[in-house]
Amino acid sequence: MSTVLEDLLSLLKLEQIEENLFRGRSQDLGFRQLFGGQVLGQALSAASQTVPPDRHVHSLHGYFLRPGDASLPVVYTVTRVRDGGSFTTRSISAIQKGQPIFTAMASFQGVESGFHHQAQMPDVPKPDELPTDLELLRRQSQLIPERLREKLLCEKPIEMRPVTQVDPFAPARLQPFKHVWFRATGPMPEDPQVHKYVLGYASDFNLITTALQPHGVSVMQRNMQVASLDHVLWFHGELRVNEWLLYSMDSPWAGNARGLSRGQIFTREGRLVASVAQEGLLRMRLDQP
Repeated sequence: MSTVLEDLLSLLKLEQIEENLFRGRSQDLGFRQLFGGQVLGQALSAASQTVPPDRHVHSLHGYFLRPGDASLPVVYTVTRVRDGGSFTTRSISAIQKGQPIFTAMASFQGVESGFHHQAQMPDVPKPDELPTDLELLRRQSQLIPERLREKLLCEKPIEMRPVTQVDPFAPARLQPFKHVWFRATGPMPEDPQVHKYVLGYASDFNLITTALQPHGVSVMQRNMQVASLDHVLWFHGELRVNEWLLYSMDSPWAGNARGLSRGQIFTREGRLVASVAQEGLLRMRLDQP
């Protein structure tokens, strides 16, 4: 297992400091705010630790309330809302400086038989045919602000190979569709819950920026203020996040300084394992150069 993947698993594991109370350290990705995927993954990890192992998360609905501070740990409180005959429900609150920065509800269910159908996976190039996002960035390393360069170009725990390649320094107007292959960079524990909260972490990458594509703008522009407002994640079955997964995204709407993006996550064989939706802040700051 790579060192950066070990660090990610440690980041998402959390320290239990009291019953229903957990603490997680923070990860600085080079931006001013805490990465939303970290809070998603840690919240799901905290909730999972209060649920019997035969029940698996099938949905998470969360709201980002305040910007998080990447230099401080995050405390998670879990409320055991319901332990029913078929479903288990948990409420999670992420706290920094005495204030909630994120709140979520997660639902867990045991395995049952039932009807089945799914969307078809898009026909896109395979990951072996594509460069990684790091390879693409390194070709333009001289354009990355110096304060971000080391953070953006270092080894990552999640390898990404974009099918839709967007130049963040000279963005063109594109249709609001994006496809990205991704996987963890090494072996993973067998625990299926671990794979799901790592997927929660990874699901916040690339999603809301899909809503920027029709407008020819990028998060690299100083006058763009972009932030996740909410995040919904549904799990449709077992998955292994260290095997290639295709994240297929679209944005059906943007307006009033917000944008909506949706995503479907498929295995390489075409099985739909998760669906995602997120609304984000897309604000062009006129007071910035």
